[in-house]
Amino acid sequence: MTGVPYMMECRGVWKIYNEGRPHEVRALVDINIAVRKGSLTVLTGPSGSGKTTLVGIMGTIERPSRGRVYLEGREITGFSDVALSMIRRERTGLVFQNFNLLPGVPAWENVAYPLIPQGVREGERRRRAVELLSALGLAARVDHPPEELSGGEQQRVAIARALVNDPDMIILDEPTSNIDAGTALQVLEILKGLKREGKTLILSTHDSDLFGEADEIYRLKGGVLEGGG
Repeated sequence: MTGVPYMMECRGVWKIYNEGRPHEVRALVDINIAVRKGSLTVLTGPSGSGKTTLVGIMGTIERPSRGRVYLEGREITGFSDVALSMIRRERTGLVFQNFNLLPGVPAWENVAYPLIPQGVREGERRRRAVELLSALGLAARVDHPPEELSGGEQQRVAIARALVNDPDMIILDEPTSNIDAGTALQVLEILKGLKREGKTLILSTHDSDLFGEADEIYRLKGGVLEGGG
């Protein structure tokens, strides 16, 4: 929607598991967040604070129990599963904490996997994947499966997969938690480059090294937002 400053908004969002039952869990409580286009927004807080749940809702892989979610000013809360899948396919790149790569499948095929439902032919899929992997320093590893890659290399494959559809928004869950300090710095440089390109970045992290690049920092504790800035 032209002229809308926010890429993603959560208004009064709750996530409650086992609602009304003895083991009810309030993972998120009345969350209000507005993510500006082209910004880098950090979600931080201790383990169990609700970061991953919030990332899932903003990435449309989870639905809120209450509240509303907007993408570029358009409410998407009640969209069908198919419509939300289309948003993930066309507008959003997701990087999971544990990478979620397909075992036994070459790196380039992992990267190109989101292009299959779009009917992109294999030659073009490989071209796009190899181009991205090369840009991320993995030109020599394009035919290697995840089992033959280091944690940092797997992280970069996961980032390449998130970028293959040239999404407007990239959401990363703890992007530096499973890699060494040196590789974390490489990931930070990748994120800086994406921001310079005008991508909207949302990441959950404990890593204070990433805070310096943030336009906005939201802190969660026990599912409650402690404040922005």
